[in-house]
Amino acid sequence: MRDPLSSSRLADIIDQARGKVPADLVIKSVGILDLTSGEVAVGDVAIAGDRIVGTHESYQGATEVDGRGLVAAPGFIDSHVHCESTLVPPLEFDRCVTPRGTTTAICDPHEICNVLGIAGLTYFLECAAVTVMDLRVQLSSCVPATHLETSGARLEAEDLLPFKHHPKVLGLAEFMNVPGVLNKDPAVLAKLAAFSDVQIDGHSPLLSSYDLNAYIAAGVRNCHETTSAAEAREKLAKGMQVLVREGTVSKDLAALAELITADRTPFLALCTDDRNPLDIAEEGHVDYMIRAAIGRGVRPLDAYRAASWSAARHFGLFDRGLIAPGQRADIVLLEDLATCKVGSVICRGAPVTPDRFRARPGVSPVGLDSVKLQPVSAATFHVPAAADAPPVIGIRPGQILTDRLEVEVARRDGAFVADIDRDVLKIAVLGRHDNRGNVGRGFVKGFGLRRGAIASSVGHDSHNVCVIGCSDRDMATAVNRLIELRGGFAAAADGRVVAELALPIAGLMSDRPFEEVEQGLRRLRAAVRDLGTPLHEPFLQMAFLPLPVIPHLRITDRGLVDVDRFELVG
Repeated sequence: MRDPLSSSRLADIIDQARGKVPADLVIKSVGILDLTSGEVAVGDVAIAGDRIVGTHESYQGATEVDGRGLVAAPGFIDSHVHCESTLVPPLEFDRCVTPRGTTTAICDPHEICNVLGIAGLTYFLECAAVTVMDLRVQLSSCVPATHLETSGARLEAEDLLPFKHHPKVLGLAEFMNVPGVLNKDPAVLAKLAAFSDVQIDGHSPLLSSYDLNAYIAAGVRNCHETTSAAEAREKLAKGMQVLVREGTVSKDLAALAELITADRTPFLALCTDDRNPLDIAEEGHVDYMIRAAIGRGVRPLDAYRAASWSAARHFGLFDRGLIAPGQRADIVLLEDLATCKVGSVICRGAPVTPDRFRARPGVSPVGLDSVKLQPVSAATFHVPAAADAPPVIGIRPGQILTDRLEVEVARRDGAFVADIDRDVLKIAVLGRHDNRGNVGRGFVKGFGLRRGAIASSVGHDSHNVCVIGCSDRDMATAVNRLIELRGGFAAAADGRVVAELALPIAGLMSDRPFEEVEQGLRRLRAAVRDLGTPLHEPFLQMAFLPLPVIPHLRITDRGLVDVDRFELVG
């Protein structure tokens, strides 16, 4: 929220609002989107400092902007995002999405915290202090996500409490350890109790009935993991805010668009969760979600309300979400309301220009030595044949949920091997936070590679190195190149690297401008398509495979996990 105002500043605001003195900035003759009715009425918008002080009346300004033919909408709010999944650090995320109208983002630095712990959290808070947008940093609640994972850090309640009242913190980030909540794990209860008086964000895919009741009653207020209208209706009926997600891999808007209605929008918000810069460049950010929702028949009023006012109210940000006096001057000037075509953006009362990004203080990167994995060989990925075939992970394109498949796994020379014709490929996760050499090996169906291998140091949530391939040699080639890059993505075929993208900041983010990351992703996408995969974004699809989530099969760097029984089986 804002800092307190002096009496003299308040007096100046009142004079500007009454038109007695020129306002600092006036948008003249602009269409003003009324989120109480959906109507658009032409008038002036007067701004003093960082707040709107007048609407609809006629104003004079020290600076005036011609708003004729444009519509002023409240700045968009991304209600749940991992900046790390854009593959760029927070300052580049800011430069990438703020010009598209996202003026507030509620981020969870869960990924970097699982690698670096408090150092990662502090880095994000330092970045948030200088962004053009208002970047809020929730305190990562599950580091590690579950006891099944080997991450680079551990954060308990006592580690997080010193940051509870930080001006950029609203509360506790997504509480994905649902089993810990339901089974009353003491460390989990300590976190929930310590933050019971502030916002606690949720993560509860497929949770229902009594268990959902218990999870909400423990203090969790929202969920971005809702993938069907029926699941959303139950969560809404039980008082949970549903954050409708449309990321790079997880795409839930199509299933939930029917719920974005006048009756329900106060209880909905929009979020991207995990969206890479290539998709942002090609489609957009929250602006894309608004456009896509309207394209699916959602009324513009409901789409824009969910993208701003609803999210603001849910997170207690009562100073934004409307084009109205007293509200923070975060304004998107639209060339077209139905297609959400952004003409320009005003953030904190000033136009968003390249100079504003250049004027920000720099923040030194962290975690440049986070990949401690030692070089590997083809033998690292050898899987001796046993009497029983191992279970196979089945992916669901467009979702992070997976299936446990009982399919035959090919054998050759006393070992289980990839079967390209049946699209059963080898997968391995290698611990990168130390040099103990932990390796989990398994098989996956759905990637469609016909040759080669792909490897990534982005592996939710512990972010160990994950590799999928048709041959052990190519898997080793891809992993060894990742080690040299200090993290990132690599594709290999015929014993050589065919494409790569370095992500040296904690093995998660690039140290290059987002435009260069976008181009690198284009080259990666083309190279991996040449290897045969039909997936839109295979690296981020792969990134979710090591994530243990009930009731589906996942793997960790310590072996295969049968989460139905919640125990290691490999």
